[in-house]
Amino acid sequence: MATFHTETVQSGLALSRLHILFHSVALLFLYYYRISHILLEPSFVWIFMTIAELIFGELWLFKQAFRWRPVSRAVMPEKLPSDGKLPALDIFVCTVDPEKEPTVQVMDTVISAIAMDYPSNKLAVYLSDDGGCPVTLYGIREASRFAKEWVPFCRKYGINSRCPKAFFSPMGEDERELLLLRNHEFLAEQEQLKAKYNIMQKNIDEFGRDPKNRSIVFDRPARIEIINEQSEIPLVVYVSRERRPNVPHTYKGGALNTLQLWLQLRVSGLFSNGPYVLVVDCDMYCNDPSSAKQAMCFFLDPETSKDIAFVQFPQMFHNLSMKDIYDSQHRHAFTTMWQGMDGLRGPGLSGSGNYLSRSALIFPSPYEKDGYEHNAQNKFGNSTMYIESLKAIQGQQTYKTSISRNVILQEAEAVASCSYEIDTNWGNEVGFSYVILLESTVTGYLLHCRGWRSTYLYPKRPCFLGCAPTDFMEGMLQLVKWSSELFLLGISKYSPFTYGISRIPILHNFTFCYFTSTCQYIVALIVYGIIPQVCFLKGTPVFPKVTEPWFVVFAILYVSSQSQHLIEVLYGGGSLGTWWDEQRIWIVKSIVGGIFGSILAIKKRFGLNKAKFILSNKVVAKEKFEKYEQGKFEFEGAALFMSPLVGLLIVNILCFFGGLWRLFNVKDFEKMSGQLFLLGYLAALSYPIFEGIITMKSKVQ
Repeated sequence: MATFHTETVQSGLALSRLHILFHSVALLFLYYYRISHILLEPSFVWIFMTIAELIFGELWLFKQAFRWRPVSRAVMPEKLPSDGKLPALDIFVCTVDPEKEPTVQVMDTVISAIAMDYPSNKLAVYLSDDGGCPVTLYGIREASRFAKEWVPFCRKYGINSRCPKAFFSPMGEDERELLLLRNHEFLAEQEQLKAKYNIMQKNIDEFGRDPKNRSIVFDRPARIEIINEQSEIPLVVYVSRERRPNVPHTYKGGALNTLQLWLQLRVSGLFSNGPYVLVVDCDMYCNDPSSAKQAMCFFLDPETSKDIAFVQFPQMFHNLSMKDIYDSQHRHAFTTMWQGMDGLRGPGLSGSGNYLSRSALIFPSPYEKDGYEHNAQNKFGNSTMYIESLKAIQGQQTYKTSISRNVILQEAEAVASCSYEIDTNWGNEVGFSYVILLESTVTGYLLHCRGWRSTYLYPKRPCFLGCAPTDFMEGMLQLVKWSSELFLLGISKYSPFTYGISRIPILHNFTFCYFTSTCQYIVALIVYGIIPQVCFLKGTPVFPKVTEPWFVVFAILYVSSQSQHLIEVLYGGGSLGTWWDEQRIWIVKSIVGGIFGSILAIKKRFGLNKAKFILSNKVVAKEKFEKYEQGKFEFEGAALFMSPLVGLLIVNILCFFGGLWRLFNVKDFEKMSGQLFLLGYLAALSYPIFEGIITMKSKVQ
């Protein structure tokens, strides 16, 4: 039986598992030491230290599931059926606010999607404008006109960088020079296209100068407009759902959100109804036109096609500096974590760059696709046309092709109305919960609970490139939102500790237990950030003497965890600097995400949080970006997030220097060496943060 991809278990698996066993034994020795000491001489200091170390140990144990069987995959798109036999594909691009998501940038993403290396008659692109802004509608009309010349140009010369901004920028210089050497006609055509692209940008910018054209429309009917249905480029559709002041409106979150996703599925089901969909954020353009065919190597593979819910690609970014101090690339997630989950039953779902099976989002499980007609209107709404379209997903005959475009447009506007979402039980009935506003990792988890699998592909050429947060405030806003949704999952009826444990293999479930438990880090880090420091100042030891055998246990655990992290960084192409910077930002993110994510989740849980839409700002300030490139922290506007960090930093500095003064006078180095090392280590990690705080204070003055 033909297969379209290969799976390779990463090397060093036996050594990695041996390390897990070794570290686990060391942890048991540590717990024995702590608990036996508490039983003999109970004290609050040792009880809190033991609790902190139990939390570190618990989360470390969950995290080892990612390292149990990491795999990497390769695809063979040349073995796929001919273009005429490929399934249809719908692409969803979501946007809201032109002030934070510049319209030209959004249109670059749309154009790159239109220009995908996929049969035009099998491809459809839907731009969902959740703000109903006039400039977005104007922009997609302009982008569609430009795409009619851009797409043939890309196909003629086999261009890889099909985002026009990337192709005409210095990033595309190597490809342009190579194409010029191969074909002398290329230069003239390129200049013509570049001029037309500049005109498109200018027209959109001029239209957007009027504040009314950039403003979100808060009271509007649903609007569905077919922008293009000519054969030279794919079907292009503009979608804006109805919004009324008296009806709650849930915005998109990243690229994926409950109501927004269901809207896209309903509207696209009436037009193209592709069995597979690609979800991309508005700033994450398609960097490799072959990504769709790469994904089809899993969906169409006879060995994996039955239960694959989605194919996840890594989120990569074009604006990262060599010294990525905020870890905006999420190196650990997209290498260690996602590849480790792929070796179990598949990775979690990221907010962008994922190809999904429409069946997985609609039907209960891979083995229960029949019987949807029963109580269908309660599950999918009262649109008989949409319910009829579900037959096509199952390979049944449908009458939809005989219906006129005007009738379909009217029906599409009906399914995009407020009343349709209110009157139906969308979300709950197809297997998701409105209690959780579907942070994307939660979506992936629920799909796995229903029996679906997923897969992860990390190709050499990034398939999707986006714009990462390059200042502290934007990064923390994203983090707090993600942390709160994962915390909510952990305390909901869908918790992996209760719901997932009986539905997912134990090791795979451990990975989701880790995600929902990361807020626990805050307890352990606060304990380790205050108690050893105060005790160092007072001369009270919380670690064994350096001459005692038990000190070796603590030293082994520290070296073991740090060496594991270092090997992963170096194996992934990182450096010692990357390893050091990741330790710092991990502590920062754990504290900020733990405190503010937990608070936000609890407020949501008890209905105390007023619905507030937080959209990541895709507009990069020049001054902030320059500081990011220099590896300097920028804390402007983040005073609230900085408050716990500043408090811990002050405690650490005062206790460090006060304790040193006491240490040189009393000279009890033997019993205080462990705390001296801990405080020195934290002081060294904290220096760039301290420098950023001083810079911020001087700017205020």
